[in-house]
Amino acid sequence: MTTIDPTQPAPEPMHRLFFEEPVPPHPAELPGGGPAWLVSRYNDVRQVLSDPRFGRAQLYVPGAPPLSDVPDLVNNPDLMFNQDGPDHLRLRRTLRRAFTPRAVARWRPWIAAIVEQLLDRLETRQQPADVVAEFALPLPVAVISRLMGLEESAWERMRDWSEHAFSDGTHDGEQVASVLKEFSAFGADLLAERRRMPGEDLISGLVAAADEEGGVPEAQLVSLVCGLVVGGHDSTMTMLGNALLYLLGERRETWARLGADEDAAGRLVDRIVHLVPLGDDRGSTRHAAEDVEIGGVTIPAGAIVLADCGMANRDPEVFPPATLHDLFAPLEAPTLSFGAGPHYCLGAWLARTELQLALHRLAARFPDLRLAAPMDTVAWRTGSTSRSPQRLGVRW
Repeated sequence: MTTIDPTQPAPEPMHRLFFEEPVPPHPAELPGGGPAWLVSRYNDVRQVLSDPRFGRAQLYVPGAPPLSDVPDLVNNPDLMFNQDGPDHLRLRRTLRRAFTPRAVARWRPWIAAIVEQLLDRLETRQQPADVVAEFALPLPVAVISRLMGLEESAWERMRDWSEHAFSDGTHDGEQVASVLKEFSAFGADLLAERRRMPGEDLISGLVAAADEEGGVPEAQLVSLVCGLVVGGHDSTMTMLGNALLYLLGERRETWARLGADEDAAGRLVDRIVHLVPLGDDRGSTRHAAEDVEIGGVTIPAGAIVLADCGMANRDPEVFPPATLHDLFAPLEAPTLSFGAGPHYCLGAWLARTELQLALHRLAARFPDLRLAAPMDTVAWRTGSTSRSPQRLGVRW
């Protein structure tokens, strides 16, 4: 979906978004106008994301003001991200072993093989070729589909599910509800199928782990499966599309080293994930269960807290301005782009591996890859909480 209004200025590329200097916690407003507290310094944000007194579940209790005008997946109370304490830990344990660095390392050879197959296909395309349609989208779709044992018939529906699951509120509410009902039915059918005929895929492992764990509601398992299907490809596609626009449009001097040195490509990926957010909505929302002191300021019980990871990732006290945009410099501290604490993104290592292999091998195979049109002509994929080029023409 694109919602570009020709009478309005084009959206800024994601790597150009402006971030204010982080400051101590202070009262602010939610996007809908409700009261909140903004936390923006690195150590303060990390504390909010790691402290169990700041949770997600209380944001969705009956009577709480809605965080979205449409029934998207992100604000589904059954989603693992919106659980706290034992409920969250029970769900997380069903997946944790599947996404360890050791597990992802075992997947690396076949992920690299998918990258090479897509590059072979790209090389045959007429120029200018769309690197989003030919590479940035099909790579994570193929990876998550192999992990979950999905058939190709589901691939086309993934994008529609993603756009509605991560709606930014511009979709019609009834339409979103209808699509998510279809999506949930798909997730429920997939779970039932793997119970009947288990295999070596991620869903079969999830079913077995949930049965072993016990007490996991079926609705939460369905939301977990749906979150894996769309989250497992949308975020990587978004990061890859935005990275290519940034590198080919403004940081072309990095391309040769990116293609020659896989370790350097890993450091570059860490920096880009750190600097370029997935979407325009930067706050990670939490509820304060009691009075908590953050950075010398007391945030009162019952307050809604916006932890701005984008501002925190640019905190000059932690990330010196002199090296902030050095794409090959190791990060001075862990990025907050994947969160922190109990809700840290389980797929972080997989996303990093996909991006490292994708960018390194693309730059090695196409050393003279370049944009086919100026950056300001990019059509943006909008309408969801993530934003990236809808298409990106390239030549070589």
